Amino acid sequence: MTGLTQRRRGPDEQPRPTDAAPPYLDLDLLEARARTSLAPEVFDYYAGGAGAEVTLAEAPQAWRSWRLRPRVLRGVDRADLGTTLLGSPVRTPVGVAPWAYQGMAHPDGELATARAAAAVGALMTVSTSATRSVEEVAAAAAGSPSWFQLYRQHSPGHTDDLARRAGDAGYRALVLTVDLPVLGRRRRDLRHDFALPAGLRMANQPGPGSAAPEPGPPWTTADIGRFAELSGLPVVVKGVLRGDDAVACVRAGASAVWVSTHGGRQADLVVPSAHALPEVVDAVRGEPAPDGTDVEVYVDGGVRSGVDALVALALGARAVFLGRPVVWGLATGGADGVAEVLAGVSAELAHALLLCGAAGPADTGPDLLVRAGWPPR
Repeated sequence: MTGLTQRRRGPDEQPRPTDAAPPYLDLDLLEARARTSLAPEVFDYYAGGAGAEVTLAEAPQAWRSWRLRPRVLRGVDRADLGTTLLGSPVRTPVGVAPWAYQGMAHPDGELATARAAAAVGALMTVSTSATRSVEEVAAAAAGSPSWFQLYRQHSPGHTDDLARRAGDAGYRALVLTVDLPVLGRRRRDLRHDFALPAGLRMANQPGPGSAAPEPGPPWTTADIGRFAELSGLPVVVKGVLRGDDAVACVRAGASAVWVSTHGGRQADLVVPSAHALPEVVDAVRGEPAPDGTDVEVYVDGGVRSGVDALVALALGARAVFLGRPVVWGLATGGADGVAEVLAGVSAELAHALLLCGAAGPADTGPDLLVRAGWPPR
């Protein structure tokens, strides 16, 4: 059972599209239910952050450092959430961020998440550290656009092969996660001596008996164009928190940049995504993508409501991506739980847009926002 009103789905029934707004989305209740349904070490793996977890704690509050300035008398009586992400149509700008080991949350793992995202019309980003293979998850998405996220892991040859497989499997973009030169110090995982539960494996990594991993040299901006060529896909660079880094990535061949703190799981005490986003958006404005279109900017990190999503769109994000709320939906309700989280946040976003006199994501902008505490004293 999730934090929403839910009915039981038949064994062969796909998650239903959610045209009607769910009655109420309570993500705090959903997280509490996930805590009781998951083993403590699994819950802490998903919920925890790096260091003292300052970045983790600050992320949701950072979105609330803004206040809305609604427009009135604009003749708007309907909000259409439809947009495109790197040219792929989606029914909502609320997507699924990459997160590892989904088989720990539900037996169907990434397959359930992919089916749910397809049913809602949301874009899913599939983790390198998935418990289902590149090809299996692509097939489960049933033609809906999805992206594949790539880490620098194992041998350079294996990483290159994953990039090629993503292109062959029909993914629409390759997402390079670049904020992981080393793994963050995640105290909860260290306390539990966390390991993947028996019976699960990283499906996209070499199997037992393979040669020991031999990581190659650290990635640089030169790898952006190389991975684009290997995969035949546009490249999104994820983990960008600075304007100068964003410009360097774009000039090296990135089609989009993704503002992210990795869920607060890498460096602690870093700037929240909500505060880094305006600098990145301003920096890449006017920088062309490889195909000559405008560079798109995405964001994740602490988005917990449709109002948070509206703030992100008004600051210049093309889309927002959810991590932990989707985890809790999967853990408590499988594919239906994921679908209802995505639909619930999307419904809240549509409602907030209407209240601000905006007809859709493209009808937002910085004029809708002011920093909290305004006017200054």
